[in-house]
Amino acid sequence: MRSVVLKSSVRCPRCQLPPRWCVCAEHREIACPLAIDVLMHHREWFRPSSTGNLIQRVIPASRQHLWRRERKLGVDEIRVPGRELWILHPQGEQVPELPAPEQVQIVLLDGSWRETSAIAQELRGWGRLVNLPMTGASRYWLRAQTDAARFSTAEALLFLLQNFGLAEAHEALRRQFELHVYASLRARGHKEQAQAFLAESPIASAFAGLIAQLDVRRSR
Repeated sequence: MRSVVLKSSVRCPRCQLPPRWCVCAEHREIACPLAIDVLMHHREWFRPSSTGNLIQRVIPASRQHLWRRERKLGVDEIRVPGRELWILHPQGEQVPELPAPEQVQIVLLDGSWRETSAIAQELRGWGRLVNLPMTGASRYWLRAQTDAARFSTAEALLFLLQNFGLAEAHEALRRQFELHVYASLRARGHKEQAQAFLAESPIASAFAGLIAQLDVRRSR
């Protein structure tokens, strides 16, 4: 019994998916003029579904910081000199005009709604609390959302890239995000849900070869 449990817990060290559903063959790194920092609740670090971990994987210039209540982070550990620091949060202010992305450092909060709300309270005064318009339905089908207006961390970054007019980075991240969601659904055994997700996803054509490969039944 013990060996079966250990075997079932094996995951790819990069994409964090079981080897059967590994998507690293289509891993792409993304360059972005924004300075991106992900402030992650420490519990989120261990969740394979985390899109904060996804951001760090596909945008290597981004930085990741773990937040613990007992270990306070200081703004000097986060702030990038020469950039205006923004903290993206639904309770922030609307920005009427966007500066050049090279002038902005964005801090994304990663965790559950309750966890990120607690983090945001501690970060008040660090920089500008910003709320960008986010519309439509979330494509983050891996966790149930209690509010239709809530989105995953990667989706928040997608809205941000779109608002800044960074179309190439936006499309590249969107494909990596949707591949992550699709493969995670398959890894959980939710084949019908994954097929419904795929029907409205750009990865059906962008990663057609890998999708077909994942669909091949493997011998046990």
